[in-house]
Amino acid sequence: MPAIRVLEEGQRYKLDGSDDALFYSVPRFVHHLDAGFRARLTQLYRERIPPCAQVLDLMSSWVSHLPDDIHYDRVVGHGLNEEELTANPRLDRHWVQNLNRDQTLPLDDDSTDCTLIVAGWQYLQQPEAVAAELLRITRPKGQVIVAFSNRMFFTKAPQIWTDGDDRDHLSYVAEVLMAQGWPKPEIVAESTRGGGVMGLFGGNGDPFFAVVATKPLG
Repeated sequence: MPAIRVLEEGQRYKLDGSDDALFYSVPRFVHHLDAGFRARLTQLYRERIPPCAQVLDLMSSWVSHLPDDIHYDRVVGHGLNEEELTANPRLDRHWVQNLNRDQTLPLDDDSTDCTLIVAGWQYLQQPEAVAAELLRITRPKGQVIVAFSNRMFFTKAPQIWTDGDDRDHLSYVAEVLMAQGWPKPEIVAESTRGGGVMGLFGGNGDPFFAVVATKPLG
């Protein structure tokens, strides 16, 4: 069944239209979001993902931000850089795939308890098809957690993202998910504490945003 269209073609346009595989061909063993954001993300995972879950870390890299002290039955990773995925100690297995060219996920129906997407949704040009696939592979009462901040590789983000503000981004992710059959998601929007001297004096770090959707029963 084809995905329900939400975006117009112009909203999918990126300034850098070259193959994403080229952009991500060199591994980046750095953190793209600050410590405050990462700590809040790990806490959210601790609260929402049950132990022994089957977890999919979609658009992953060399770190998955999952709590170190919780065991999950399996953590499967996907991304665009083989070296980064190989270096990720939380992944039991992984695969490389460009979701802007092929949105079909090589996973069985109702096989995943929770899918994580961190700072990745903003690069999807066919988010409707990805959201539909996530609904297919997710077990009833399973979740998808889309987390992001206000950072991006500007030339690689489609126009729907570069033209919007933080509130627009939250609404957009929720709209795409709901169009494909996900019930109205929960929205999380919080400030985080900055690191170092700025944090000691009340300075903020990277803002924390998440859209959490739960697949219904039946």
